[in-house]
Amino acid sequence: MIPATSQRKVKSSQVPAGEKFSRQMYEDLEDTLLAPYAMRSSQSYGRTHPEKEHELRTAFQRDRDRIVHCTAFRRLEYKTQVFVNHEGDHYRTRLTHTLETCQIARTIARALRLNEDLVEAVSLAHDLGHGPFGHAGEDVLAQLMKGHGGFEHNTQALRIVEKLEESYPGFPGLNLTYETREGLKKHVDPSGGTYGRRYRTLEADLVDFADEIAYTSHDLDDGLRGDLITEDEVEKIYLWHHASSYIRRKYASIQPVQKRRLIIRLIINRLVMDLIHHSRYQVERLRIQSVHDLRKIHKPILGFSKEIDRHHRELKDFLVQNVYQHYRVVRMTDKGQRFLKSLFEVYLKKPQVLPPDVQKRARQDGIHRAVCDYLAGMTDRFALDEFQRFFEPYERV
Repeated sequence: MIPATSQRKVKSSQVPAGEKFSRQMYEDLEDTLLAPYAMRSSQSYGRTHPEKEHELRTAFQRDRDRIVHCTAFRRLEYKTQVFVNHEGDHYRTRLTHTLETCQIARTIARALRLNEDLVEAVSLAHDLGHGPFGHAGEDVLAQLMKGHGGFEHNTQALRIVEKLEESYPGFPGLNLTYETREGLKKHVDPSGGTYGRRYRTLEADLVDFADEIAYTSHDLDDGLRGDLITEDEVEKIYLWHHASSYIRRKYASIQPVQKRRLIIRLIINRLVMDLIHHSRYQVERLRIQSVHDLRKIHKPILGFSKEIDRHHRELKDFLVQNVYQHYRVVRMTDKGQRFLKSLFEVYLKKPQVLPPDVQKRARQDGIHRAVCDYLAGMTDRFALDEFQRFFEPYERV
C-alpha cells in the first residue's frame, strides 16, 4: 500500500524501532500519507454485522482478503472475458482481467495518494457478478429474468458478497465494509449523469477507469493474438499509431511479439498517466478537501483529458466493431447463450433436478432468482458440462 518514497518521509518517532506492528499503527500511517480526500480505514462506516477489528489488518485489508478467498473469486479463472476459456491458454479470463485492473488501479491510487487497500478490494470484487460466456451471458440472463427482478452484473456482485457466499457461521455473505460494497454498485456514467453510489469515494470511481484501461488494452492484445484483427488495421487508431511510430524510431529491429507487447504497455502507460494528471487538475479545480466534499458533486471528477478521452473512445469503438462483433466471437458467445437458455428452461420446468442447496434457495427467493443465481455462478466449463449432462444421451449424469 505505501510507496517506498513515502516510507522514507515517515519520522522514526512515528514508527519506533522494534515496536510491535498493529492495525492502529497502519491507520496512523494512512493519516500521514494519504491525501485529505482519500478514504481512511478508521473512518469506515463499518459492516452490516458488527465485528471486532483485527489486531493487524485494517478494515479494507480484511475486505480484500475475504474476496480473494471466496468461491466466486476462484470461479473467475474459468469465466469468459472475450474468448471462451477452452479456445486457448493465453487469452484473458475474468480472473486475469481482474488482476490487471487491480494492478492498474493500485498504480493510479498511489499516484493520487488514495487508499490502495480500498481500491484493491473493489477491483478484486468488481467482476464477481459476471456469469459464464462474457457479456453475452449477462445479456441472456437479463432477458430471461425480465419480469422477475432482472439481472445486472454489478447488482449480482453485491448479492454474492452480501448473501450468496457461505463462509462464516455468524452472517450471510462476506460482511464487507460499507465503502467496498458501495464501490460495487454502479460504474461511472461518463456523460456526467447521477452516480449510483450513495456514499462516494474517489477510490471506487478510480476502479471504473482502471477497468476500462485494462479491458481495452488487453482485448486489443487478444484480438491481435487471435487473428481477429491485424496490425495494419489498428495502425489507423491514434493510440496504436503513436506508440508504433515511437518504437520504429527507437528500435532498428524488434521481434513482432515484442513490438506488440511494448505497444500495449505504452498505450496503458499513456492512458494511466493522462488520467493521473487530469484527475489531479480536477481535484484542485473543484477544491476537494475531504471525503465529505465528494457528496456534493454529482458529476465525474476523475477522468481523461479531452484529447485522450477522444482517442480512447476511438479505440473502444474499434474494438466493438472489429473484435466484439467479429463472427468468431459472435459464434462462441451465441453458442453459450443457447446453453444458458436451455438450462434455464430445464431447471424452471423441473426444479427437482437442481442441487439441494439451490432448491432451498428457490423456496426462499423464488425459483427464477435461484436458477439465475445458479447459472450466474457457473464457470464456462461447468455450464458446458451441465449442458452435456442434460442433452447428450450417452453422457453420465
